[in-house]
Amino acid sequence: MVHNLSLNNSIVNQFVAELRDVNIQGDRMRFRKNLERLGEIFAYEISKTMTFVEQEVTTPLGIANVPVLRDQPIIGTILRAGLPLHYGLLNYFDWADNAFISAYRKHHKDGTFDIKLEYVGSPSLTDRVLILCDPMLATGSSMVMTYKALMDHGIPSHTHIVCALASTLGIEHVKRNLPENVTIWASAIDEELTAQSYIVPGLGDAGDLAFGTKM
Repeated sequence: MVHNLSLNNSIVNQFVAELRDVNIQGDRMRFRKNLERLGEIFAYEISKTMTFVEQEVTTPLGIANVPVLRDQPIIGTILRAGLPLHYGLLNYFDWADNAFISAYRKHHKDGTFDIKLEYVGSPSLTDRVLILCDPMLATGSSMVMTYKALMDHGIPSHTHIVCALASTLGIEHVKRNLPENVTIWASAIDEELTAQSYIVPGLGDAGDLAFGTKM
């Protein structure tokens, strides 16, 4: 299942507009904050799909029966660009366990690239809800590789993939290569990829815009 939050008018579209805007992108703190805000919105939307149990809460005047989450999810992030989204999700799932994955594009002089995965740190995923976040789902290759690497830590009951922007081709690649119990959440979906596999119109390199350029 794919959820495209941009299809409905909401504050999500304001945040996405600012992420895309070259006149606003120079403010790194605002760029990170908008990704964090999207993470919070995704957390709220994903929480509606999760299992709740009733809990008795003592108030100054009596007892209230309140539905609360039965289990906290595991939030997994592809470093480094995914960190602001991760913080947003963690603001709402504040008791969540966490996983971190180092996956990146290794570019070659001929313009091609390989996906390199160098580090995976994760608790047991067995029968847990996993939320995997990365701001850009372009080709989908790094997300598929990350998911398969995480399966060495157990099979989750359900996986939610969260991204600020996705390409249609990236979504199709994920759907072809991952199981049915995976849900994709995107703030917006763009149709085009460049020859270098960047999303168009996209927003540029999310990691560089959030944290500065790298070698």
